[in-house]
Amino acid sequence: MTDDVVLEGVFAQGGLLKGNVKPSYDVKLNEREIRLTREGDFIIGFGRDAAPEHKLTFSAPNGERHSLIIDVKQRTYPTQSIKGVPQKTVTPSKDKLARIKRETALVKNARKTDSSLLYFLDDFTAPMRAPITGVYGSQRIYNGTPKRPHYGVDYAGPVGAPVYAPASGKVTLVHEDMFYSGGTLIVDHGYGLSSTFIHLSEVVVKEGEDIVAGQEIAKVGAGGRSTGPHLDWRVNWYGTRIDPQLVLLIAGDK
Repeated sequence: MTDDVVLEGVFAQGGLLKGNVKPSYDVKLNEREIRLTREGDFIIGFGRDAAPEHKLTFSAPNGERHSLIIDVKQRTYPTQSIKGVPQKTVTPSKDKLARIKRETALVKNARKTDSSLLYFLDDFTAPMRAPITGVYGSQRIYNGTPKRPHYGVDYAGPVGAPVYAPASGKVTLVHEDMFYSGGTLIVDHGYGLSSTFIHLSEVVVKEGEDIVAGQEIAKVGAGGRSTGPHLDWRVNWYGTRIDPQLVLLIAGDK
């Protein structure tokens, strides 16, 4: 059975795997049903704190079932202390909580998109060629206050520097100024895989627009919880947060 399954990617916390099986199979990751393309392609992802073992189950039309245990490498993450961010974004006032809740719902809804686009199969490239100043998984301490881990990769750049699409897709969310993330853009690549770009000064595409890999889609900014201009690029498989740098490793890009 394992000869019928192809899996590639990084088998680690934050990793994304691309797979292929016979299209007639039903596939589950643990107890979660996995969508297949007509050719049997699929993707699965593992979050920052994913367990070390996961079971991938394949059910054939004749009722036969086979399982494959996936060993997920456990990672250690650095701690990053950041000073100088606007204190209002570290301890927001009560009157801002409703706004934060609305914006969080918009982002979650966009990341639930389950389209049949096939761009998730393409090789991704970095949205900028610039120094990396923040990495996925790091524990963030803002102005001395511990907060949630960082789930993206930060690229340093001046305000107005171009941001390019790492892969083709469809724009599912554009917001000029979110409380935490400033200018925000989300692009769907298909089958639950999406890219999020935040702290933007300008978005040059519109919701519902089809974009192609390498197209300029936005410009670097410094809005939201930020100490200066940079791009924060994030990758999600539905609600699971993926390490963008591991996605680039699949294509040999960094």
